[in-house]
Amino acid sequence: MTSIFDDIRSSFSRGNNALHQLIAINVVVFAVLVILRTIMTMSGSGATFTYLITFLSVSSNLDIFIWRPWTLFTYFFTHLEFLHIIFNMLNLYWFGMLVREYLGDKRLVNLYVLGGLVGGLFYLLTYNTIPYLQVRADNSLMMGASGSVIAIMVAAATLLPNYTFNLLLFGPIRIKYIAAVMVLLSISGATGGNAGGNIAHLGGALLGFLYIKQLQSGTDLGRPVQAVLDFFRGLFARRSPLKVAYKNPNRPFSAPSSASTTNPVAGFSGSTTPSEDEINMILDKISNSGYESLTKEEKQKLFRASQK
Repeated sequence: MTSIFDDIRSSFSRGNNALHQLIAINVVVFAVLVILRTIMTMSGSGATFTYLITFLSVSSNLDIFIWRPWTLFTYFFTHLEFLHIIFNMLNLYWFGMLVREYLGDKRLVNLYVLGGLVGGLFYLLTYNTIPYLQVRADNSLMMGASGSVIAIMVAAATLLPNYTFNLLLFGPIRIKYIAAVMVLLSISGATGGNAGGNIAHLGGALLGFLYIKQLQSGTDLGRPVQAVLDFFRGLFARRSPLKVAYKNPNRPFSAPSSASTTNPVAGFSGSTTPSEDEINMILDKISNSGYESLTKEEKQKLFRASQK
């Protein structure tokens, strides 16, 4: 048990590890809720647990949602069924690895958060405007990361449509077809028992597609997400202790020449960030020919851009 907690703590102590952190948050929340549900149900407090879940799941009833607006964020980290979380986390891992490799950790988080938000807003909008769904609005709750995950799936398929996964029983399949099947399944399920979840899928899918298209045109829709996250990181970040420097009076200080500075990460002179036009050209090249077609310099430019 100790090693499990050590692994979780380690995933948050390392930088550039957003994919594992997202999975860890989902798994920890799932484990806590399952244990709590078991204890409360066996002690005769199952109804209380059901009530508590309404503070984490987004309700289609606007009279309830208006008093619990935070659920628009908490619902996409909340799962109660094993198959629900296992499928979501597997897809998050497979497709998230692609997004993380080509676009970096920050944009992976952007897609996850924005996909969940847009999916939740689609859910609220449709359940309060479409007559077929309005009759179900009073008793409908939604939870799960499906909207966020399908946003990442569609984003990866939009960025790298010809990238292939080797699926058991099916062999190599291009991810654009996997994403298309998921979208079609969501459309067909929009009138079924899990209508709310499937509608959230469609909202997430639309966000994933638009995010990549806007990114290729030079606009990062995730900048507000990063601004908010950076604000909270600043609140909780440890302040570095004051450093006392000893200055030898017999050795006067001389500032290094700016011409001699190098970027230790990229290995190039200076620390300039690639322009949006350069990144767009690289993304287009990836979309057409795959990541392997990039030169070493182009890969380094893409890496530097992902650290912005």
